[in-house]
Amino acid sequence: MDFALILNQYIEQLDCSAKNLAAASGLSSAVISRYRSGERQPELNSTQVEKLVTGITSLAREKDITAITRETVLSSFALVLDSTQYDYPTLVANLNTAISVLGINTTELSRALNFDASFLSRIRSGQRRPADTAAFIKGVCEFIVRRCTKEKDLSIIADLTETDISEITINTVRLQKLSQWLSSGITEPQDYLGDFLKALDDFDLDEYIRSIHFDELKVPTMPFQLPTTKRYYGIEEMKQGELDFFKSTVLSKSTEPVFMCSDMPMEDMAEDLEFGKKWMFAIAMTLKKGLHLNIIHNLDRPLKEMMLGLQSWIPIYMTGQVSPYYLKGVQNNVYCHFNYVSGTAALTGECINGFHNDGKYYLTNNKDEVAYYKKKTAGLLSKATPLIGIYRKNNETAFNAFLNTDAMTSGDRHNILSSLPLYTISDKILSDILKRHFLFDIDGERILAAVKKQKECTEILLQENTLLDEIPELSKEEFKKHPMIVSLSSIFYDNELAYTYDEYLEHLDLTRKYAESHENYNIQLDKEIAFRNIQITMHNNKWVMLSKNKAPVIHFVIHHPKMIEAFNNFSAPIIEL
Repeated sequence: MDFALILNQYIEQLDCSAKNLAAASGLSSAVISRYRSGERQPELNSTQVEKLVTGITSLAREKDITAITRETVLSSFALVLDSTQYDYPTLVANLNTAISVLGINTTELSRALNFDASFLSRIRSGQRRPADTAAFIKGVCEFIVRRCTKEKDLSIIADLTETDISEITINTVRLQKLSQWLSSGITEPQDYLGDFLKALDDFDLDEYIRSIHFDELKVPTMPFQLPTTKRYYGIEEMKQGELDFFKSTVLSKSTEPVFMCSDMPMEDMAEDLEFGKKWMFAIAMTLKKGLHLNIIHNLDRPLKEMMLGLQSWIPIYMTGQVSPYYLKGVQNNVYCHFNYVSGTAALTGECINGFHNDGKYYLTNNKDEVAYYKKKTAGLLSKATPLIGIYRKNNETAFNAFLNTDAMTSGDRHNILSSLPLYTISDKILSDILKRHFLFDIDGERILAAVKKQKECTEILLQENTLLDEIPELSKEEFKKHPMIVSLSSIFYDNELAYTYDEYLEHLDLTRKYAESHENYNIQLDKEIAFRNIQITMHNNKWVMLSKNKAPVIHFVIHHPKMIEAFNNFSAPIIEL
């Protein structure tokens, strides 16, 4: 028996509704709902349990049900809320760390544990606890020992368990060490996804352009003397090969897109900071010329490396001149490839993993050879899947087409918002805001039309799908420090339209009432704003959209399963109300 079942039995025994219990206990209807569904459960000695006990016993007294007393309610809750001695926050943190750094497929893990995937997801987010924690830990560790057998996996496990790799070569010892660490080890995992989102939230393209003097860059026109073909052997020569490719591309008359795809090792080249600066300058010059980049990223790597890599590409993505892709399926980790192709040059390379310095590059500007590599590029792109859809003002039509198509697709949605949702605002509040900002022209009409459309689409969406919005509930002091801005990124409007505090409170109250009147709409109130310039939309494991409200307004629609799963398990700061 679990907490949700016991709570539902009390509600049935008292013949009351969840709203009755919420009123009697002083907890919100949303919190009661999460407790009843099993999405959340409180700590035994918490204020939430105290309020629940008070609410249940007060309703029992009203209905003259003498069998329900404070002692009996506390005793029944204690049976399920204090059944083990495990440090669950540590267990959850270590479980998520293991899944991330070992690249564990959670679908396969769920199947091995005989769990529903959604239940494992709730355990990972701390919303649920396994019925038999010891069996759960044993099952997870057996799965890891069975599946993670490569040398790099053993090295990671040794680091996690703080043991020498030679000590864990025997499966039974590795199982024991993992079990001890998972249940009680102390870990401080870096939040790579959170760091990526923070970097995106803080990023200002205008400031970045000024800092690197991008506006001052001049595309050179001097001739670049390159032999028809050239070969580069070893890491140092290959670095020069990459720079020569970009020189040839930038100095040519061609405006064709540039193709980039590589699963070559990066660590040794990344150690050369001077080369890194030259490489980024070459990319900047390529963008300055106005060339579009089609990039197939190598994502056969842990989430940590994926997020760090994407974080470094943020400035380039922001230009809107990049189309990122990835290749589905596990790539080989022995034979490495390199392919850069532009309108006038091609640079190809190869090496054996672990023997990067023995590899070579081949650069050519021979027309026939470049034509061949362009065909090869087209073939690779036909096999690739979009990694991130990038939408800026100049492709607003494509963005609207994406939204319209998706609106017809079933699936639950979950939003983490930095402002209040426009589909719950009243015409009066919106009109007052527009008047105060002197928006009586075309911009004002665009905003009114966009909000009207959002309201219509949301009503249709909620007929058959659920929508959960995480929204900030701010004190007057917090609001004064960081006034809330109306989010108009959906129409690529980046001027700031600020609420007054009274308007904010009125809109927040309307949002609560909207939730009460729409069965499929729920809100979660957060005492802190997780992000100030971005909003996150998640569509039921189909995609995740990061919408940046300014500097510039831009939407990133992420399609990669590993990244989508990471966002589904991401938790913004939450305060139960």
